[in-house]
Amino acid sequence: MRVRSAARQGKGSLARQLLVLQLVVVAVLVAVGAVLAYVDASQATEDAAAEEVVSVAATLADSPDVPEAVAGTDPSRALQPFAEQVRADTGVDFITIMAPDRTRFTHPDPRRIGEPFIGTIAPALRGRLFTETYAGTLGPSVRAVAPVRDARGRIVALAAVGITVEALSEQLTGRLAVVAGVAGGVLLIGGAGSYLVSRRLARQTRGVAPAELSSMFEYYEAILRSVREGLVLVGRDGDVVLCNDAARDLLGLLGDPAGSAVADLDLAADLARTLTSREPATDELHVTDTRVLLVNTAPVHSRDRAMGNVVTLRDHTDLEQLTGELDTVRGFAESLRSQAHESANRLHAVVSLVELGRTDQAVELATAELETAQQLTDRVVGAVSEPVLAALLLGKSSEAAERGVELTLSPDSAMDDTAPAAGARDLITILGNLIDNAVDAAVDNAGERAPRVVVTVCDDGTELLLRVADSGAGLTPDAVPDVFRRGWSTKPGGTTGDRGLGLALVGQTVRRHGGSVDVGEDDGAVFTVRLPRGAGRDGDAD
Repeated sequence: MRVRSAARQGKGSLARQLLVLQLVVVAVLVAVGAVLAYVDASQATEDAAAEEVVSVAATLADSPDVPEAVAGTDPSRALQPFAEQVRADTGVDFITIMAPDRTRFTHPDPRRIGEPFIGTIAPALRGRLFTETYAGTLGPSVRAVAPVRDARGRIVALAAVGITVEALSEQLTGRLAVVAGVAGGVLLIGGAGSYLVSRRLARQTRGVAPAELSSMFEYYEAILRSVREGLVLVGRDGDVVLCNDAARDLLGLLGDPAGSAVADLDLAADLARTLTSREPATDELHVTDTRVLLVNTAPVHSRDRAMGNVVTLRDHTDLEQLTGELDTVRGFAESLRSQAHESANRLHAVVSLVELGRTDQAVELATAELETAQQLTDRVVGAVSEPVLAALLLGKSSEAAERGVELTLSPDSAMDDTAPAAGARDLITILGNLIDNAVDAAVDNAGERAPRVVVTVCDDGTELLLRVADSGAGLTPDAVPDVFRRGWSTKPGGTTGDRGLGLALVGQTVRRHGGSVDVGEDDGAVFTVRLPRGAGRDGDAD
């Protein structure tokens, strides 16, 4: 907090810096515009003055009264009133009519009559009307000098008409007042607009300074790329705002989904609903084609306004597989415990028979028990030499027997001890969940027919076939498409909690190895899994 406060006080927030920058830019633009307007107005005023004096000088030069008065005995008496009348009518500052030798016949100041004209007359003496800016008796002025010709075309006089620079400055000052007013208005409007923009930016950036904002962005970028958990920000309109690399990997997305709608990302329907739901979710399990994800969502609000969801994703695949293995090991242990308990009971019975002197019955009971156990072991091991599957089948047989279900291996089962391509962990996931599901279905339908489960394991060298058939009630055609969806179950409360995960894991594992799983019906449901024998290993230990 101290660092943030120092940054804000030392350099100012981004909004404040932007306001200052905008004001400077607006002020510079207004100043440049004002200077350009002044230069343009000055040039326009001078051009207008030059046009005016040229027009008046040309008019005087063409007037027949001027040559006649010049030819008279007292030109000034005739021309002075005439020149002053024209000057008053046109608004120019002076009109001087002179002899070719510069002697003035007229002047705004009568005392200057008879004095030589101050300025350039050579072009006019050559017969050309011209303009110039020159400092005469009335100060600097823009003037035009035109030759006056008599009836025979001789130059008998010159007419000079001028507007003083002081008068031009007064005209320019009037124009500059307008320019200054416009510039001030533009500056005021620009400053107000900049202030409103800075206020809005301050609300959006929360007064953060540029250096701090840059550091925050760099830190956030580093965090998003370094964390192993997937992070997805979903806007309130259902579009993806942000998705880090881990999330793209967990969701199986090829490109950056930012800006795309969640509904267009080809995700499972239940996962897409969770990502966009306004209700928070905690540690929800979702099964994709290749992973088991633990999803947490939290709605985000800013100033009491819903902004969307923050979604975190964790890979739960390995943990679920290890949990499945642990459940299998527990099943084995429970099966061994049950067998030990039953063996102890039978041993007590055998000992009791011996003590009662009924040795023949004791031998018969002990032999029958050994024969039954050995037959089961010989049947399984003889058909399935692969140790993982053999151990799994023996353990599941004992568990099924405890629940009153007869689990048998079909006569056509055959598999050598070559390590399967799918790996031991995945075989336990597939076959273990299928058998557990079949045993549950057989027990639930025990009132209709004797509970029974038949397992087939075949390996023809090109593919591994696993088939599990039960004596349960079977599946309706409408239920088949949803069998391998997480949350589906025929048990009570099957759509809540962690129920319906086993078959979803079966479907995921089979798809990961490029296999197929079919659901059929005989006396009950029949699940058939086919795994390519040459499918790539996933790295699980056998």
